[in-house]
Amino acid sequence: MKVSKKIFIIFSMILLSVIPVASLGKDIKWVLERPVIPVLVKKQVNPVVKVTLIRTDKQPYTIRLIDVSLLGSTDVSDVVSVAIYGACKNGMIDTTHILCNPVFTPHRISFTDKVKVDQDSLSFWIAVTLKDTVPLDHRIQVNCNRIQTTRGSLTASNKEGKPLRVGVAVRQKGQDGCISSRIPGLATTNKGTLLAIFDARYDSSRDLQGNIDIALHRSMDKGVTWQPLQHILDMGEWGGLPQKYNGVSDACILVDRKTGDIYVAGLWMHGLLDKDGKWIEGLNENSTAWMHQWKGKGAQPGTGVRETCQFMIVKSMDDGLTWSFPDNITAKTKRPEWWLFAPAPGRGITLVDGTLVFPTQGRDEKGIPFSNITFSKDHGKTWVTSNPAYHDVTECSVVQLCDGSMMLNMRDNRNRGNEETNGRRICITTNLGKSWTEHPTSRKALVEPTCMASLHRHEYMEEGKKKSMLLFVNPNNYKTRDKLTLKVSFDDGMTWPEEHWILLDQYRSAGYSCITSIDEDSIGILYESSQADLAFIKIKLTEILK
Repeated sequence: MKVSKKIFIIFSMILLSVIPVASLGKDIKWVLERPVIPVLVKKQVNPVVKVTLIRTDKQPYTIRLIDVSLLGSTDVSDVVSVAIYGACKNGMIDTTHILCNPVFTPHRISFTDKVKVDQDSLSFWIAVTLKDTVPLDHRIQVNCNRIQTTRGSLTASNKEGKPLRVGVAVRQKGQDGCISSRIPGLATTNKGTLLAIFDARYDSSRDLQGNIDIALHRSMDKGVTWQPLQHILDMGEWGGLPQKYNGVSDACILVDRKTGDIYVAGLWMHGLLDKDGKWIEGLNENSTAWMHQWKGKGAQPGTGVRETCQFMIVKSMDDGLTWSFPDNITAKTKRPEWWLFAPAPGRGITLVDGTLVFPTQGRDEKGIPFSNITFSKDHGKTWVTSNPAYHDVTECSVVQLCDGSMMLNMRDNRNRGNEETNGRRICITTNLGKSWTEHPTSRKALVEPTCMASLHRHEYMEEGKKKSMLLFVNPNNYKTRDKLTLKVSFDDGMTWPEEHWILLDQYRSAGYSCITSIDEDSIGILYESSQADLAFIKIKLTEILK
């Protein structure tokens, strides 16, 4: 498939509501930009509107007044305060540069802080702070109505502005002592509790090896609020090595729909192998050696902790309140000739017959990546690993289709920067991964910049009939991880009609995501956002179907 440049250009043009307004003759022009990004509870500064003033001569001027309103918001009382900040060189908000101090919001606000302008172009952001609790179906709209300067006034109609979605900043940089929180997984328990899992990366934002634990937040109110952090997979200072050489990453969560038990799988890396695949002796807290299990010979054939990373599973039988001691299933599931065997981050599924299925990945006997599944037919007592679905593919998501087969949707390394032929690798199995066939849409749909993506099946009732849809989220770009978009298929993945696409977050981020059904009428998405390490948003089914 050749990806049409025209489609990308048109799609990019609608990402921003850009309103050029020329006033004051030819002296000063202004541009309003309204990016599609979430407005997050628990985040102190949420940029919503960017204003750029452009002068056509060299005469300095002073901004005397900026009129702002919240007209179009669901409930103006959701907003605690509004402030105005400068912009960085890259155009993004500079939270260290306050131009107009926060104002606690009435319906309309007039900023009277004097701002002297002696440059040809000045950009600033209008930003809001929300209450600690806001309904997730509310929307926020901020309008910049008028700017008064010493050289006259600028006015705008704001007709092009659309309200922004409210979400929750579940994880932010530095929270709970973590440098970074990455790799989301999300599931809804049988009791309706939302469980959000992720990498708690304490010393660095980079991947394994490092001081990384699998952590969890629980929500009892469908994602509006989240309970404090729990560590559920932490190998501590095992084997005499510090935590920085006992990291656990890339977690996947699975709810057994028959029993209610919950499983979380993670990849534990003990110590380090050198560039030749040999165990490095004498590592300690001051050591700086680092290697990635997916790079070079960072993982090797065998099943021992000094040969390869370990596939670990913890279990909860009380709705995620407490978790078992880790069960190491590496020797029972990894083929000895494989270099690596690991969970694929995100979430697993329960088949109609009760079989538990994790999406998994690894490196074969030549070190080449592959994707597959790992399943249990006895509610987690034993696990079986399937044959690879495809090669040179990695992180994957799995769903069961209407005919009972399973679809594996895979990150494909061939897509990296490839504009001519770009699309997720998609394979089908009818026998639990003994054999796989490539789906007709494989590498012909669902463009990606080579990034983890999420796939989920949602069931609902319409006019008294049980129906289902497939939901897919990823950065909708062949090159960069931006334009995070929700797509829907009503025919088991054969088509993904554009009229149902929903842009969630247009700016660049790490781009990982995970989808769950909150209830029959809504879904939840936990994703790596441009506005927080991990953001949670709720989308009603009516919005998807309209």
